[in-house]
Amino acid sequence: MASMKKLINDPATVVADALRGVAAAHPELRVDHDQRVVFRGDAPVRGKVGLISGGGSGHEPLHAGFVGSGMLDAACAGEIFTSPVPDQMVAATKGVDGGAGVLHIVKNYTGDVMNFEMAAEIVAADSGTEVIAVVTDDDVAVQDSLYTAGRRGVGVTVLVEKIAGAAAEEGQPLAEVAAVARKVNANGRSMGLALTSGTVPAAGRPTFDLPDGEMELGIGIHGEPGRRRVPIANAAEAAEMLVAPILADLDFSGGDGVLAFVNGMGATPLIELYVVFQEVNTLLAKAGVTIARSLVGPYITSLDMAGCSITLLKLDDELLRLWDAPVNTPALRWGA
Repeated sequence: MASMKKLINDPATVVADALRGVAAAHPELRVDHDQRVVFRGDAPVRGKVGLISGGGSGHEPLHAGFVGSGMLDAACAGEIFTSPVPDQMVAATKGVDGGAGVLHIVKNYTGDVMNFEMAAEIVAADSGTEVIAVVTDDDVAVQDSLYTAGRRGVGVTVLVEKIAGAAAEEGQPLAEVAAVARKVNANGRSMGLALTSGTVPAAGRPTFDLPDGEMELGIGIHGEPGRRRVPIANAAEAAEMLVAPILADLDFSGGDGVLAFVNGMGATPLIELYVVFQEVNTLLAKAGVTIARSLVGPYITSLDMAGCSITLLKLDDELLRLWDAPVNTPALRWGA
């Protein structure tokens, strides 16, 4: 077996080392290295709802790359593919509490959900701060997986963080910011595929075996099995395998069109993602679905996995306005 090739110092310190790099590269942010929490430099913002998220590392830029004006106020970094612990979430929640309450954006994985719930209970008992959690569960590939009860939270998580973040930046109250986050989750669907496995540094070998000539359809962001293994397909065939189940799960016609998000899983170059986007564009046009906004790039990854995911979000006037609102984070920036 070939030895692992990674630009790291030590598998045991890769998360801590990366957070030191984040702090050095983005002095506008503040990093609590003890708790492994990345904060907006101006957090807490008085009178503004605080938004936090977090999860296992290895999905960068999710979540720390989305900390900043118009998006998250803080992000907790767990070990690779491992939920942060409640103490981290407590530190993050208290650190962004500007007096208007805090929204937890939680991907639907058992450890994340349980630990965020525990943190919210601790914060409420300590300070009385109101905390509302919104759980993302947009993956149409499987109903239950190794890590979840119900659908997994995947690509829509990025869209929830951006759109709810814009609502909070406008000064909307906690209940309304949470309602916007729930609306995004309810109107978004995703599905992904893998061409190769990712390699967790501590393991030193691929997470799963995917033979040459095959791809995993409906893969999870931790390398969980998908719907089925199929022969390797070209971009047009692969896009149809992902788009068809999404369109079958929710009516995306009418309204103000959709946000179409083609996401890279970490090792797939942009040229391939744009080839896939063009195929998605063709498929949606045939289905009578109008693309109003687009996002293409590696925004929720799985280490060095090759593959992509497709997310569609049904838009209305409110969601369009909040999507277009200024955002200034390391990984997402416009109008600011």
